[in-house]
Amino acid sequence: MTGRTLRLRRLGGLGPVRGESAVSGPARRRRRGAQPKVVALGGGMGLSASLAALRRITGDLTAVVTVADDGGSSGRLREELGVLPPGDLRKALAALCGDDDWGQTWARVIQHRFSSQGEMHGHAVGNLLIVALWEQLGDHVSALDLVGRLLGAQGRVLPMSAVPLELQALVKGHDPARPHDVDTVRGQATVALTPGEVQEVHLVPSDPPAVPEAVEAVLDADWVVLGPGSWFSSVIPHLLVPELLDALTETKARRVLSLNLAPQPGETDGFSPQRHLEVLARHAPKLALDVVLADQAAVPDRESLVDAAKRFGASVELAPVARTDGSPKHDPERLAAAYDRIFRMHGRIGPWR
Repeated sequence: MTGRTLRLRRLGGLGPVRGESAVSGPARRRRRGAQPKVVALGGGMGLSASLAALRRITGDLTAVVTVADDGGSSGRLREELGVLPPGDLRKALAALCGDDDWGQTWARVIQHRFSSQGEMHGHAVGNLLIVALWEQLGDHVSALDLVGRLLGAQGRVLPMSAVPLELQALVKGHDPARPHDVDTVRGQATVALTPGEVQEVHLVPSDPPAVPEAVEAVLDADWVVLGPGSWFSSVIPHLLVPELLDALTETKARRVLSLNLAPQPGETDGFSPQRHLEVLARHAPKLALDVVLADQAAVPDRESLVDAAKRFGASVELAPVARTDGSPKHDPERLAAAYDRIFRMHGRIGPWR
């Protein structure tokens, strides 16, 4: 083995040698220490926040990512090449990068967007890398695993479905001139910013196939984390993939729902924390939860949230998980502490401690 190869391997940039675990260094030691198997579902910055926290407390982490994005660089690549939108997958990979120089450098590289007057403007480096490997390998999962090895990602990233999906929403008052009418709004980017009140969402096709590895990960998990994130366009879509919903219903894993810190302009304007649970139940009435996690400062009516959580069979955990600068963003260290406390206090299904 050459000196350069050794140096790269120490930095986490090469895959494992034959017979060696794909998880290196401290992460492999944590796995030997029987860390919980955790699967996090979502998309966008909400999922990134959850992953940045979870990678601090477990070395056995899988992200299952929505693939309905149709805006920006992802939308352009999707339209031109007919591929899955890579943007949310890229963000998840970046969130799983380590805190060392290698991890942080690659996180910046794959998040870098070109700025020009031409057709490359706005494209993210990571989107192009992921799509290039999809074309080279012809397999979504293998390509994402390879990108994860290059980045030294502390976990695995999987798409929830292997086919591009279209998100459609029924929106009341989408047209301000017709405040009581319900219209169909198409496309995740449009739904996320829609005026009016989103009544429900569905996917096209209506019964997309789940990625088998994602289903297997959910069934094999100790804990499944749903949210935070854009409620109708990143969180609920996972519940609209039949095989994935079946896995979430049948798994012996415990399930925690992580609520947002504030309503999202357009998509969930005016929503209370309990309203988020109500619309979740409307889309997946058979879904059971074990814990609902919320920031204590974002819950003005704890009793109503507790009542809404009981419909899922869940308890409510309130914790300070927001950044201290007043922004509606999760603090990775605080969120990690909250997850770790929940995992320890609410039991387990296997000998991971």
